[in-house]
Amino acid sequence: MPASKEHYREAMARLGAAVNVITTDGPGGRAGFTASAVCSVTDTPPTLLVCANRGNDSYPAFIANRVLCVNTLAPTGEHLSPLFAGLTDHPIEARFDSADWIQLATGAPVLADAAVAFDCRIDQVVSVGTHDVFFCVVETTHLGPLHEGLIYYARAYHRITRPG
Repeated sequence: MPASKEHYREAMARLGAAVNVITTDGPGGRAGFTASAVCSVTDTPPTLLVCANRGNDSYPAFIANRVLCVNTLAPTGEHLSPLFAGLTDHPIEARFDSADWIQLATGAPVLADAAVAFDCRIDQVVSVGTHDVFFCVVETTHLGPLHEGLIYYARAYHRITRPG
């Protein structure tokens, strides 16, 4: 018998993860959401996966655009996490007003001061439960300054610093 939803969610809260804002732009419109479910798949070709809730208000734009950018937040971007998670009254487009954005190969919004950004094309979509797993080929990356990172652990944000 599988673990209960509540027990599983509590266990996952103890799995620290980077905080990412996933963005898109194109014929389906500009949109974004917050995610910690991002993982490297392979480096040949450079591919990562992003898990997206199909009930998310930005989901249709990702399916229509077939491009995305994984913007890994530095501590200076922590305020963007609840904003893109839909925990405020900001409509989707207004969420972008709280930061500076650039574009790279795909046209998806790239957070100018992200710790790192992965500009991707969605290659495959696999449905699992309430989510879709986007398998994304990385077209290019944007490296921010190597200083501090931001993780989400035990339902709170934590800054991590580079040793030395």
